[in-house]
Amino acid sequence: MAKTRFAPDRQLTSRMVTVMFLLGLVYVAAIGVAVAFAPKGLLPILIIVIAAFFFAQWFLSDKIALFSMQAKVVQPNDSYEARRLHAVLDRLCALADMPKPRVAIADTDVPNAFAAGRSQKNTVVCATTGLMRRLDDDRELEAVLAHELSHVAHKDVAVMTIASFLGILAGLITRITFEMGLWGGFSDRRGRDDDESPAAVLFLVMIVSMLTYALSFLLIRSLSRYRELAADRSGALLTGNPSALSSALGHITGEMAAIPTQDLRKQEAFNAFFFTPAIRGGASVSTLFATHPPVAVRQEKLAKLAVEMGRPF
Repeated sequence: MAKTRFAPDRQLTSRMVTVMFLLGLVYVAAIGVAVAFAPKGLLPILIIVIAAFFFAQWFLSDKIALFSMQAKVVQPNDSYEARRLHAVLDRLCALADMPKPRVAIADTDVPNAFAAGRSQKNTVVCATTGLMRRLDDDRELEAVLAHELSHVAHKDVAVMTIASFLGILAGLITRITFEMGLWGGFSDRRGRDDDESPAAVLFLVMIVSMLTYALSFLLIRSLSRYRELAADRSGALLTGNPSALSSALGHITGEMAAIPTQDLRKQEAFNAFFFTPAIRGGASVSTLFATHPPVAVRQEKLAKLAVEMGRPF
């Protein structure tokens, strides 16, 4: 982790290393199957496509996130919301002794925030207009943004960018092979043995891709849940106010119930990067598949942290 005043988290670091190592093993096995069974003429094309996709995901992740959220980078004098965000981030970055990221605002009523980018020098922190309207207390807004800056300081934003690329790639391959099968690949045997037929190759690639995607999905979700707890803790330690973060969590998740379902569904793809997932407050999501720990768990840990710090909660 770069030297900042955010509290280091050895467990988060070890989990990131473990998840990336396991994802690496999964993808080495998947690539081995592709090399062994894919047509030789197709391999160079696959390599070029994968390399281009990774380049875009890694170097353009912040721009892709802003474009997808229809967010705009703002300057301090652009609006009241921009001035407020810049002022809070100025204080936090000075307190954390870290470079100030670019600041963006997404015009959506869904109350949320996220950080994107591959490093501290290429990072953007974005808040929605819905978040700004609902968190009129600057201490709560500061707590949320400290949480997002913690993701940047711990470099888990970069790790999640790489991990999500691998998951998206496996899902894309699964979809392509399935659609090829629907167009006749699974039934086109042309009198050859199953092991040599296009149907057998497509079916094998699809099964390997599905397994790769499933394992990637579970590993990424596991890391995502822990990194949210780590960001809660280090952000609250930086501001010295765990109760403000707990209060912000309560306000945001409570307000989700008032957001139209269609608007929430549009944001679901970003749940792993959001401060809190875009689901209704009463929604039940399996812990195994959730991107975030339950709000009650996060608030309970913040309450314990406040006791450790000797602060009122």
